[in-house]
Amino acid sequence: MSVKVIAEVGCNHMGSMDIAKELIQVAAIYAKADVVKFQKRNNRELLTEAQYNAPHPNPANSYGDTYGAHREFLEFNVDQHHELKAECEKFGIEYSTSVWDTTSAREMATLKPSLLKVPSACNLHFEMLDVLAKDFDGDIHLSLGMTTHDEEQQIVDFFVERGRAKDLVLYACTSGYPVAFDDLCLLEVTRLKDKFGDQVKSIAFSGHHLGIAADMAAVALGAEWVERHFTMDRTWKGTDHSASLEPDGLRRLCRDVRAVAKSLKYKSTEILPVEQVQRDKLKWRPKPKAAEAA
Repeated sequence: MSVKVIAEVGCNHMGSMDIAKELIQVAAIYAKADVVKFQKRNNRELLTEAQYNAPHPNPANSYGDTYGAHREFLEFNVDQHHELKAECEKFGIEYSTSVWDTTSAREMATLKPSLLKVPSACNLHFEMLDVLAKDFDGDIHLSLGMTTHDEEQQIVDFFVERGRAKDLVLYACTSGYPVAFDDLCLLEVTRLKDKFGDQVKSIAFSGHHLGIAADMAAVALGAEWVERHFTMDRTWKGTDHSASLEPDGLRRLCRDVRAVAKSLKYKSTEILPVEQVQRDKLKWRPKPKAAEAA
């Protein structure tokens, strides 16, 4: 079994291309993650006028006078996403982004990344899902936080009908920042594998918890992708930093999930070659009985 790690920058760049590029470099060189993921939103399309002009619900984390201004401050345009993709290619790591609306889905599909992500908040936005199904040739990763079982079935059926289910990766996820261990519900990985494993490409895990122990368990349960938020400093301003991994945490996550994935197999022979040396030297065996006297 193999497993890949997505370092989700999201908006943890705080509107700075310099920080975004530093996060790419650290994820690629130091942590050795497989993918760096950002976000793309068309805020005028995504938000109502009232939502756009309302104050941020947590003013201490706001980068603008209104929620809309806050979101615009954190938004990179299409040219900047091209630049981020080129930076990823420069350092040998895959670029990706979450898309939150139909305009963003169309725009990001033109960059032709290997995967695009649908966040839990938007997984019932079927107009946007249709854009991805028709206009994007890569894999479609989709989180299932705050989603009922009936809604999950609707989503999978949608992609089956369009012939794209085998390009679909479903993420077990609890939507919270951060999430207590009691609410992680890792056996959702098993449930999704049992229910949809034969229909979709693979099952994954997206976590917003503390530490990395739960990610190891998710891999042991069969998650083939692990996605975690990533920041340089968990005390930075913003809502996602506190549920993010810092560089050394991301490095250890990448190291350990690959070690766990590598170990998840049966013995190829009853006695492995590494054991045979020890067996010959240490294994107790009954002594052969002396031949009976003639």
